[in-house]
Parts: sequence; structure tokens; C-alpha cells
Amino acid sequence: MKTMRKIIEIDEELCDGCGQCVPACAEGAIQIIDGKARVVSENLCDGLGACLGECPTGALKIVERQAEEFDEQAVEKHLENMEQTGPGHTEENTACRCPSEQVTTFITPAKKSSSSGAGRETARSGLSHWPVQIRLVPPKAGFLKGADLLVLADCVAVAYPDLHSQLLEGRAVMMGCPKFDDIDAYVEKFTEVFKQAGLKSVTTVVMEVPCCSGMPTIVEKAMQAAGTQVPHRQIVISAKGEILEPKLSVSDF
Repeated sequence: MKTMRKIIEIDEELCDGCGQCVPACAEGAIQIIDGKARVVSENLCDGLGACLGECPTGALKIVERQAEEFDEQAVEKHLENMEQTGPGHTEENTACRCPSEQVTTFITPAKKSSSSGAGRETARSGLSHWPVQIRLVPPKAGFLKGADLLVLADCVAVAYPDLHSQLLEGRAVMMGCPKFDDIDAYVEKFTEVFKQAGLKSVTTVVMEVPCCSGMPTIVEKAMQAAGTQVPHRQIVISAKGEILEPKLSVSDF
């Protein structure tokens, strides 16, 4: 049923298909099709405009017109389908999308196997889903629901050798750089995650360098903005790849 309401409109002439608006839409209403951002279904767009600030060309705007009513149940079904097939999974647009837009959950991590010629076992990956970058993870992603969340500063993945076996396995992960990325966007993203995901716990892992220290603060600010409290453990990794004494906040485990 159509009604007069606000909805996103995309100017195809201005859109360059960069895809920055895609992860900003928590409902998954926007996808890159044939090299352009498009609203895939009117009933998936809530018209609130969370995607507007992510468009570098100003191709997105809010208009008021006759449109299908926003349907939360349709959104839930759509997001579940995206987890299985990836967003916009059609023969027409698969080649045009960035693979990092596809929400995927792995049933089991890869098993250990012997490396050729060396006779050594390779380490088993603890990663259970994709994407992992903070800006790309939808707050309503199924792998976040009721999860133990690992918030990871980018450099930790290089510095800490036992990341997969000791920290990542059994946790959902969101990673990024608090020095070079948009801090306000991070706070907004984590606020939505705390509101919608029902997380069991959060573990923030950063490097000992000063530029990493903002990540735990981002998480705490988002938690406050969401009006919730989740057990939050902070771990610091030295430049030599060693775990320094863990710090606890909110509550102990």
C-alpha cells in the first residue's frame, strides 16, 4: 500500500557507484546495481537518511512522495536473505559489486592442513563471518545478534601472532583504525550495534601506541548513547606482539 512519506531518492547522474552508502543503510535498502546505487525496494527504506552523509557526490537526498510503506518485517527477511546470498545477489549485478558488501557467515572455520613440502600444520582461522571492517558491518547483521564482539584496531592483526586462536575464535569481529577513520561515524555505528544486536560482551584490543587509545573510548561512548551496559574488556598489545596486562571496564568477567 502506498502512502505519502519521506524516502531516499538517488540521482543516477551524480552517483559514481562508489558504494559508500551501502554499509550506511542498516536496512540493506541500497545496493550497487549496474554500477549505480539504487533503492532495491521502497518498503525497505525508512526515509531517515542515515546514508546521506556517506555520499561524496551528493547524489542522495530525502524526498516526500507516494511510496510503499516501510515494512520492518520485510527488512528482517531481506537482511536474513543477504546473509545467505550477499546483498543484491542477481546475475545482472554480481560483477558490479564490491565483495566486501556481501554479508556472509561461515558455518565452521577452515580445518588445519599440512603445508606442501614443509610438513608443518597451518594455523586454523577463527573468522566466522564477513565483512569485518567497522564501516561495512550492518548493525542488524545476523552474526552480531547475541554475540561476544571483538573490536580490533587494524594493526593488532599484524602484531599479535595468536589472534585467531586466543582472541578471535568464537567472537564476531569489527575492526578499524581510530586514527585515520571517522570517529563520529564509528560512534554512530557502534551505537546502532548496541541498540539492535543484544551483545553479550565486548572485548576491545588495541596497540600500546597512543593513536590506538581512542578505540575503547569510542565503544564506551556508543554504549552510553545506546543506553545500555555490556561487559567490556580492554586488551593492549605491545609493539612486540605481547599481551600487556588486560584492563577491565563496566564489569569484570
